[in-house]
Amino acid sequence: MNYFFITGSSKGLGKSLTELILNDENNTVYGIARSSSIQHDRYIHANLDLSRLDEVEAFQFPSLNDADKVVLVNNAGMVGDVKHVGKINNQKIIEAYNLNLIAPAILVNNFVAAYSNSVNEKMVLNISSGAGRTPIDGWNVYCSTKAGMDMFSQVLKEEVKIDDSNIKVLSLAPGIIDTNMQVQIREAEESDFSNIERFIEYKKGGDLTSPAITAQQVLRFIEEDELSTNVICSVRDLTE
Repeated sequence: MNYFFITGSSKGLGKSLTELILNDENNTVYGIARSSSIQHDRYIHANLDLSRLDEVEAFQFPSLNDADKVVLVNNAGMVGDVKHVGKINNQKIIEAYNLNLIAPAILVNNFVAAYSNSVNEKMVLNISSGAGRTPIDGWNVYCSTKAGMDMFSQVLKEEVKIDDSNIKVLSLAPGIIDTNMQVQIREAEESDFSNIERFIEYKKGGDLTSPAITAQQVLRFIEEDELSTNVICSVRDLTE
């Protein structure tokens, strides 16, 4: 049996990826989110608020005696306040760093501790963003947390090599997806985000990718070995 742990499984990309993975009878999914919208015999829900670090620390990865493969997908994230520095709500900064960077780091740490010596095939797939690789005004917190995720993933890969723990590591930018995050971005003030018109045009022009299509692209990175050679990657790397 293959086991997948997916954060943010209740909506958007996380939900679409969960549903897609469950189409294979050899897969079981542990969804990690504040709520559940999936009913399935091979779906197990862990009710966690990932912005609350005490809850994240308390989560325990289960013993998986029949596991052929285990995969952790750190998908949950938030854009936070779309405002210039000096105008951001400090509590929103804390929540975004907790959810986007600190919680995933804790989960990866515990995942590696739980399975590095007990399961043959393992993968950590962190959903990053092109925003972590390009500065965007108004997205200071989001860009910096995603950049942090990229570096965390690169260091983890170096450690995996040294420890010979046979864990594939990816930090994957999924492109621009038609989710609630995009709604929030389009509602920002132009004085807080100079490129807002471009994102409004993405929606009007049909340039946003559906979560279902993006889930298919993400699954390819999980399943196709040739796509997991570079830690820093993007769905734009796909040629077909």
